Amino acid sequence: MARAAASRAASLRGWLGYYFPTIAIAVGVILAWEILVLAFDIQQFLLPKPSAIFGEFMHQANLWLAPGERSILFESSGATFWEAFGGFVIGCGGGVLVALITSRWTIVSEATMPFAIAANSVPIIAFAPIMNNWFGITNPASKMAIVAIIVFFPTMINTVRGLTLVDASQLELMRSYAAAPREILLKLRIPNALPYIFSALRVASALSLIGAVVAEFFGGPRATLGVYITQEASAFDFAKAWTAIMMASIIGISFYLVVLIAERRLMPWHVSFREAD
Repeated sequence: MARAAASRAASLRGWLGYYFPTIAIAVGVILAWEILVLAFDIQQFLLPKPSAIFGEFMHQANLWLAPGERSILFESSGATFWEAFGGFVIGCGGGVLVALITSRWTIVSEATMPFAIAANSVPIIAFAPIMNNWFGITNPASKMAIVAIIVFFPTMINTVRGLTLVDASQLELMRSYAAAPREILLKLRIPNALPYIFSALRVASALSLIGAVVAEFFGGPRATLGVYITQEASAFDFAKAWTAIMMASIIGISFYLVVLIAERRLMPWHVSFREAD
C-alpha cells in the first residue's frame, strides 16, 4: 500500500513537472493582460480585461445552470461543437476509407495525391458560400460539409503515408510466411499507419472547430459561436465576443485531449509513449 502511494506521488510530481511550465505561462499571460489594460486605461470596447471576460462567462454559466433560463453562449457552443464533431467524423472517416482503397494500388495513390494536395490548399472561405447554397444557410449540414472537406485531405494523405511507408524487412518477412494481402494489411500496414492517422486526427481536431466557426461567419443560426461573435463584436460588446472565443478555445482543447487519450489507449505500444513513461 505504501508502495502504491509512493508511485502515485511520483506520478503526480511527474505530471506537475511536465505541465507546470505551460500553466505558469498561461497564468502569466492572463495577469500581464489584466495589468496592461488597467495600467494603460484601455477601453473595454477595444480590449476587455480577463476579469470582465470571466465575469461574463460566469453569468452565462449561471443562466445555463438555472432552471427555466437560456444561455445563448452555451447553446451556441453546443451547436458549433456538433457541427465540428459531425464534420470531423465524416471527413476523417472518409479520409481513412479512401486511403485504404487507394493505397492498395500504387498508381491510384500517386494519381490522386496531387488532386488531394490541390484541394487541401483551397481556403475555407471559398467553400462556405457554395455549401450554404447547397444545404441552406441555417442547416448544420452546410458547416459539417465544410469541416469534412477541411479534415478529409490531411487525414487521407497521412493515412496513405502510414500504409505505404512500411519497413521493407517486415514486409518481406510477412510475404516469406505466405501471408495474404488481408493479413499484411491488418497485422502490418494498419498498425504502422496508426501513428500517422492519430497525428492527422490531432490536427483535424483543431481544424474542425476552426472550420465550423469560420463557416458560421458567412451566416447561420443565431445560436452558433461564429454568428454570436460577429453580432456581439458589431454591437461593440467585446466582453461577450471574447467569452465566445474562450469557449471555442475550451472546446478545441477538450477535443484535442480526447483524441490524445484515444491515441494512448489504442496504441500504448508506440515508442513515444514508452519513452514518456
